[in-house]
Amino acid sequence: MTDAAPAPQPLAGLRVVEFTHMVMGPTCGMLLADLGAEVIKVEPPGGENTRRLLGAGAGFFPMFNRSKKSVDIDLRSPEGAEAARRLAAGADVVIENFKPGALVKYGLDYASLSRLNARLIYVSHKGFLPGPYEHRTALDEVVQMMGGLAYMTGRPGDPLRAGTSINDIMGGLFGALGTLAALIQRGITGKGMEVQSALFETNVLLMGQHMLQYAVTGRPPPPMPARESPWAIYDVFTVKDGEQIFLAAVSDAQFATFCRVLGFRDLADDPAYATNNDRVRARASLLATVRERLAKHPAAELAALFEEAGLPYAPIRRPEDLYDDPHLRATGGLAEIVVPDGGAAGRRVKTTLTPIAFDGARLPVRSDPPRAGQHTDEILTGIGYSHDAIARLRAQGTVD
Repeated sequence: MTDAAPAPQPLAGLRVVEFTHMVMGPTCGMLLADLGAEVIKVEPPGGENTRRLLGAGAGFFPMFNRSKKSVDIDLRSPEGAEAARRLAAGADVVIENFKPGALVKYGLDYASLSRLNARLIYVSHKGFLPGPYEHRTALDEVVQMMGGLAYMTGRPGDPLRAGTSINDIMGGLFGALGTLAALIQRGITGKGMEVQSALFETNVLLMGQHMLQYAVTGRPPPPMPARESPWAIYDVFTVKDGEQIFLAAVSDAQFATFCRVLGFRDLADDPAYATNNDRVRARASLLATVRERLAKHPAAELAALFEEAGLPYAPIRRPEDLYDDPHLRATGGLAEIVVPDGGAAGRRVKTTLTPIAFDGARLPVRSDPPRAGQHTDEILTGIGYSHDAIARLRAQGTVD
């Protein structure tokens, strides 16, 4: 990897106040923080419950809350709600992902805050955009099920959620994209606006290619494991010692190369496999032959052959394997953070970076995920609270 200048921080000087939890809203804040914004996360005293999740949720907080500041405020108390309003009213951007109407009683909704700051950009992350479903309780898995993604991911009759919080993460990405667009618009008009992003509509966008497939062909698309592949060699193969590898040949030229490097001259010369569509029509017999022959080869040997020939291939990896990925290690695609909470508190671990480079430089982690309330005094002092006033709020349990 060549030395590169530090990545720019195009959002430096932008203040973002975040009333979020779990994944969707925090993802939006993380992306804005990675781009240089000052992101202040407002949490209840003791920190949001996401900090304490176990199992599949154990990585949520450290992953999506790096490079932020934490202030602990009890919104349920009048004094806490007032402090939160003062903080939010002075922000460029407010991010939230509470249920519709939940922040109205605290005066932290867009209508209330925009009266105090007409330049405010208010970014809401919801389960659904306004409409018949908007008051339903949504989760990533809920919208995957109702939005066709689980159907398309699983085998026929066995709907299966995707293996990551895809709608949460993409919903946060669209929230950040909307924020950037609203900032440009504010630069033209001088006025802020409300931006909305939603899990369900994000999922529907992901299903758009399959919806259009149906509209164009008139045939319902089958789940991906049972799909009609447009290519014959495009599958996972079990090879020597039970290892698995994905191999593909998606053009006539690639199939010719595939046959050459593997010594399958008879397949290359067979008129039944002359063109891509011929091979697709004969896919069952072709794959049976290829699987039998490939079973004798180690995965590493096949990977080396495909690498040298420029053919598509992929080892089948688990998440933990990515820590040793040579490309990520060589390019600095992982960065160290300190885990702030739980049994792993204080442990240094590696996290993934935002997949953007500016003039060859990756966006860094600018600070570790914060401890709960780590920046309460700094933030409240910055919006006009005296040390004595903060001490009184802390004594009554309003801040932490």
